[in-house]
Amino acid sequence: MRVLLQRVSRASVSVEGAVIGEIGPGLLTLVCAMRDDTAETAGVLAAKVAKLRIFPDDAGKMNRALLDTRGAALVVSQFTLAADTRRGNRPGFSAAAAPTEGEALYEAFARELALLGVPVATGRFGADMAVSLINDGPVTIWLDSDAPAV
Repeated sequence: MRVLLQRVSRASVSVEGAVIGEIGPGLLTLVCAMRDDTAETAGVLAAKVAKLRIFPDDAGKMNRALLDTRGAALVVSQFTLAADTRRGNRPGFSAAAAPTEGEALYEAFARELALLGVPVATGRFGADMAVSLINDGPVTIWLDSDAPAV
């Protein structure tokens, strides 16, 4: 599973001109399920997102987590995070989970994040969405369940 986090002052997602999800301070969370991902993968990454210390403390150091700040998460599916650009000029997306599986894992990720106590708003899986945000920092973090831990 791949997740791209953007720390935001606010963010929203619209479908056909109607806002379907919005948050104030927190994280815009773009999520892509990959072929071999499981519900366990979604849970592990949701916990990582909730506990990742990327918000400033009173001294201005990134030392507080989403749970500490009582911020929210806007969870938006984005299969293009699976893009393989190693060959040619057209990205390939064969590493992404099939749509039915991808939708289930996207929903599992959002559900797990909410179960941890994070207020969650979502986009609509498979829809053509317009995402608006005010990036705070800017802080943008890439998480990949296949990346080796060091």
